[in-house]
Amino acid sequence: MSLPAAGLSRRRCLGGAAAAGALSLLALPQRATAGAQIEEPLIDSVRTALSSAIHNKAPPVPQFASTEARLAYLRWLGEMSQRLKKKVADASTRIEFLQTVWYESKRSGLDVSLVLGLIQVESNFRKFAVSSAGARGYMQVMPFWTRVIGDGDAAKLFHMQTNLRFGCVILRHYLDRERGDLYMTLGRYNGSRGKAPYPNAVFANQRLWMFTDRSDA
Repeated sequence: MSLPAAGLSRRRCLGGAAAAGALSLLALPQRATAGAQIEEPLIDSVRTALSSAIHNKAPPVPQFASTEARLAYLRWLGEMSQRLKKKVADASTRIEFLQTVWYESKRSGLDVSLVLGLIQVESNFRKFAVSSAGARGYMQVMPFWTRVIGDGDAAKLFHMQTNLRFGCVILRHYLDRERGDLYMTLGRYNGSRGKAPYPNAVFANQRLWMFTDRSDA
């Protein structure tokens, strides 16, 4: 599954009153407020493709075309680990989480900073977060997805890689449905398609996880 990362076609939604709404969702308290994806009918070919993407149990081991690419990844990992330290205290857990986010994001053709911003809004990096709608884990995946494209075991959504795999595959699916429109994609992921607060919050939090490699500066 090597699809290109898509651009943002509605970033204008960040202006004015909508941006003010986004600020209220920065640094969320210890509760999960999002993740209410709506179950929709899937044609057989889409269901098969999503199921295949979920069940490919490739380990999160990054592959690099060059030594410099590997070093750039390690610099990213070190910087992100420092940023995440206040939310995830244990260093080994932090590294494993970031490695898996990086792998699953790249695998689905998603911007890693976008996925991290979404996770902050969805669960504030809490592995066992559960929303009022019943969504679970880091990316607040609704349990119905395990029935639709998984093995039906919703408890597995509390497993780190499983949750991130489902979340990234679902986000990519919505991005394809919305033809690359991130604003509408995020609204669909949240179950609030067409409304500004949730996508604006994700975009605002995404900025906290952007990385500029200054090693060549």
